[in-house]
Amino acid sequence: MTTSNSIRATIPLKILSTGAAIPARCVTSSELDRRFNKPDGYVQRRSGIEHRFHITDDVSQAQLAAMALSDALQRQQIAPDSIDLLISAAAIGTQALPYTAAHILKVSDLPQNIASFDINNSCVGFMTALEMAACLLNQGVYRRIAIVSADLASRGLNWDDEESALIFGDGAACAIVEKGDGSSGILSFLLETYPEGLDLCEIRAGGTRRNLRVGMEDSDFLFDMKGKQLFRLATTLIESFAERLLQQAGLSMPQVDCVLMHQASHLAIKHICKQLRIRPDQYVDIYRYRGNQVAASIPSVMHEAWTTGRVHAGKPVMLFGTAAGLTLGGMVLLP
Repeated sequence: MTTSNSIRATIPLKILSTGAAIPARCVTSSELDRRFNKPDGYVQRRSGIEHRFHITDDVSQAQLAAMALSDALQRQQIAPDSIDLLISAAAIGTQALPYTAAHILKVSDLPQNIASFDINNSCVGFMTALEMAACLLNQGVYRRIAIVSADLASRGLNWDDEESALIFGDGAACAIVEKGDGSSGILSFLLETYPEGLDLCEIRAGGTRRNLRVGMEDSDFLFDMKGKQLFRLATTLIESFAERLLQQAGLSMPQVDCVLMHQASHLAIKHICKQLRIRPDQYVDIYRYRGNQVAASIPSVMHEAWTTGRVHAGKPVMLFGTAAGLTLGGMVLLP
């Protein structure tokens, strides 16, 4: 069995800094009790959230992303002109064209001629972006990369659907990475898609499927989730997926120092911990005060772990989540 003091990263990657940003408007569950005409405490009991943050109409997705990027730069006094690639890993983009990273770059402090592009596989996009960044850095294509995930779930909520309307919050988070020397990096990465779950979590409009030409309805622009069916499908897949992810890294769950999960819902977090036998002291939970921040969820919980002493050099960290598609994503990092 591999021990922590003999682990060396398969793909070198150094996380130089993390940052995060949340909107100014805090939405308490008590406020939603009144909105839905429910008794005091109803929304908090059902959602597991004390408060979440929703963006105001005068702030853009790109602006919130740029705040998280700026936070990451300032925390470690990283020069903006040292970044030569910007990756946006949001689930819902600013618009159909051009891509979201270009919008973020325009309002950021980064050089206004660097490369940028989007990566999108919904709530696990940040992990995919980390893997892509590591590959590009190790090929020598870029020297320092900023990855930003920003999602404004509140702008697509269907307030007639209580199941989904209660659990989402807005936010942004960022990681700045470079190649490093191999003492830190990626031990394993696994990504799988099960299209039988394609219609269980979706927003139909915004692309070629539903639009002015082929027809559309107002509901096509709103988030639609069949939560119970999604949960049942994911439950049948999670355990074997996690086993394969850890096997690639040469580890077992007790050897993982810290688990950073997509903060999907309080019930999902609880179930995953039970199914994968994750100890309470192993995982970081910000769901109670953020809700489900879609693609910003995993980097936000990573930022929390990195800035509160939950991550230790040389001790493995596991990132894990499910996403629309149905997609499962996981990564084991060595900080």
